[in-house]
Amino acid sequence: MKKLLLLILSGLGLLGTVLAQDTAVNTLSEAERKEGWKLLFDGKTLTGWRNYRQAAPPGKHWVIEEGCLKNPKGTGRPETGGGEILTTDAFTDFDFRFEWRIAPGGNSGVIYFVKERQNAPGAKMFRGDDGTGPVGHEYQLLDDERHPDGKDPAHRAGALYALIAPNAAKRLKPVGQFNQSRILVQGMHVEHWLNGAKILEYELESPAFLHAVAASKYRDLPSFGTKFKTRIQLQDHGDEIWFRNLKIRPLPVTARQ
Repeated sequence: MKKLLLLILSGLGLLGTVLAQDTAVNTLSEAERKEGWKLLFDGKTLTGWRNYRQAAPPGKHWVIEEGCLKNPKGTGRPETGGGEILTTDAFTDFDFRFEWRIAPGGNSGVIYFVKERQNAPGAKMFRGDDGTGPVGHEYQLLDDERHPDGKDPAHRAGALYALIAPNAAKRLKPVGQFNQSRILVQGMHVEHWLNGAKILEYELESPAFLHAVAASKYRDLPSFGTKFKTRIQLQDHGDEIWFRNLKIRPLPVTARQ
């Protein structure tokens, strides 16, 4: 069947396009390498990632499926699937891009400016949290139509979770299709992008942002909203989600204004 499909595509002149798209997943072009991009997932191994709760590779908890890094199904509550995982490397200023696809009704996120609290319990952030879970700035990933959180603009896909809602430029693809996302951090300036459009931006440590933090669930977290070197965290919210083409370009560190 596969050979027949390839013959048909070849006859239609589409084979080269299909093969180019297939080989482009989880790879860097020569131009990207020269620009300083680094792959965070090679499509085959979990090299470069670690568990949050254990100082060991993610192993069997997250799985590799058809070139994607997948969080398995849990109960729909945090840390009931594959567990939180973080990059082994940390970054200061960066351009991080990734593709994601979520299951119907799913909830997840990518977290940066991550505070690890295993040995320093603090404020409880969600039902069932004992105060030791990781917290940070969350680029929300959600099925806006089916998940209850979709009713709150600041909880929808692309939002800075519980703080800033996406703007009108947001265009979310239907569940089952891959979305392209981007997190840009340059100095104190941060941007969220979705499918080629900038959907929000903010300034770290600015009066406006710190006021928003003080009025949010993060108000009891010391120094939340400040700038520091960070790992990238893939959240386990107990729902299936697939990631691919995770790549990052460290940027020259910008002096504080």
